[in-house]
Amino acid sequence: MDYEVVINSTLRLGMQAPDFEANTTCGNVKLSEYKGKWVVFFSHPADFTPVCTTEILAFQKMIKYFEERNTQLLGLSVDSNPSHLAWLKNIKDNTGVEITFPLIADKDMSIARRYGMIAPEVANTETVRNVYIIDDKQVIRTILMYPMTNGRYIPEIIRIIDSLQVTDKENVSTPANWVPGNPVVVPSPKQFCNINSNVDNESLTCVDWYLCFKKLENQSINKNVQREINNKENVK
Repeated sequence: MDYEVVINSTLRLGMQAPDFEANTTCGNVKLSEYKGKWVVFFSHPADFTPVCTTEILAFQKMIKYFEERNTQLLGLSVDSNPSHLAWLKNIKDNTGVEITFPLIADKDMSIARRYGMIAPEVANTETVRNVYIIDDKQVIRTILMYPMTNGRYIPEIIRIIDSLQVTDKENVSTPANWVPGNPVVVPSPKQFCNINSNVDNESLTCVDWYLCFKKLENQSINKNVQREINNKENVK
């Protein structure tokens, strides 16, 4: 057990995501059971609140895009499981949308505190809008934190997953404002003896020896998917 994480909630990029077992709206789950899948683990301040309801709906309406990326959605708040169930029933009754991903009941706030989801300067009894993107090896790859008053933009979370999965697979980086289909950045030379190796590579487009771009194959379809995600009215 990492006692620094338990006491200080000092989760950082590259750390192994702390495992936990919890009751959810879909039954009992353990984070480690999702090994082999990517996980978007997010918190919301409270059930039956306006912004949280729009977010839950937005996540559900975009769920096929997460599934296509081998990604599991996992939500949390410090409300009880009966409260979660009543809220999800209310959402379905009023919108027709059934929420199919698990929502964790964390009444004692043990998971929320371990993951740094409680911001004492904002509230001692509610979670802020944290997002942890955890890869298929259960390593924390991205940490996002939003204030309680501002909803998340779901396409950006999907774009981050795309970026992480591309850089893992292709050993590249992604530049500012990258979306699937755009060129990626290749690693710059590390030794002077091959400093012009990228510049001399006709398959690359270079600004200078340290900044060269590469067009990946089979990315045009993903770009169309990203355009559909960004234009989807149901994330509003």
